[in-house]
Amino acid sequence: MPPKSIDNAFTARSTLGPSGDPTYAGALSFMRRRYTKDVAGADVVVWGIPFDAAVTNRPGARFGPQAIRRASAIFDNDPQYPFQRQFFDDLSVVDYGDCLFDNGYHAETPGIIENEAAELISNGSFLLSLGGDHFVTWPILKAHAAKYGPLSLVQFDAHQDTWPDDGKRIDHGSFVCRAVRDGVIDPATSIQVGIRTHAPDDFGIEIIYGEEIEDMRVSEIVDRIERRTAGRKTYVTFDIDCLDPAFAPGTGTPVAGGPSSARILSVLRRLGSLDIVGADVVEVSPPYDHADITAIAASTVAQHYVGLAAERKARR
Repeated sequence: MPPKSIDNAFTARSTLGPSGDPTYAGALSFMRRRYTKDVAGADVVVWGIPFDAAVTNRPGARFGPQAIRRASAIFDNDPQYPFQRQFFDDLSVVDYGDCLFDNGYHAETPGIIENEAAELISNGSFLLSLGGDHFVTWPILKAHAAKYGPLSLVQFDAHQDTWPDDGKRIDHGSFVCRAVRDGVIDPATSIQVGIRTHAPDDFGIEIIYGEEIEDMRVSEIVDRIERRTAGRKTYVTFDIDCLDPAFAPGTGTPVAGGPSSARILSVLRRLGSLDIVGADVVEVSPPYDHADITAIAASTVAQHYVGLAAERKARR
């Protein structure tokens, strides 16, 4: 009988190497990586947070982790573009599955997310989180700041997410306000890219507006990000609505006038000099997607995170 290579997520004996599964079949996991609750020795842990109770417009981001995983199947076996290397020869990447919480008790959800994130990064693994709406970034940031200290935040987004927060709100538009107020991020070394709306307060965070991106070279954008973070421990969060709706229609609060996926991916690809300790991609709402355009863009963002982690490991 031929080798039973299908369903690599469950049959793989190692977290390294390609899977051989077809892109259209087999058990669902991020980039066909092994599904496991044992993250010991894992370089990268992929984790879903299917939560969208904090949205203020279109719902559906709870289905984001599944859609991103499904779209990521296309990335498994080939040398990874644009990194020109096969990540999985020496980078251990596992899919931990999704965070479990009770949607009837939203007040408990942030603590559940924070505690599980803290556990997943306790041994030094790079946590790649798949949202979910942007509220989930807040407890994830708390877990990382508890381990690494106040973080520099690089935020790709159409919105500043700095709306007032009294510490009790469950709102995807105020996580930055809460993170600044509680000392989780350092606004003086943080930057937002792609902003196309206004909020009451920017807290001194540097902003590259969407309109500016069209007039800047990619190298200029990267240079501003590098100078702003200045070698500090950095967390990268990517709200898919950073992209113009032409490239990411499946999201809760789309804003016209944004950059293309090609342009922003070129920026992301060049952030290898940053000391990135964790990252996420959020706000993918499959019910509003067309032909998986948004899911493919989000899975490519996540694939770039893995590529940056692979390069970082190779430099050590």
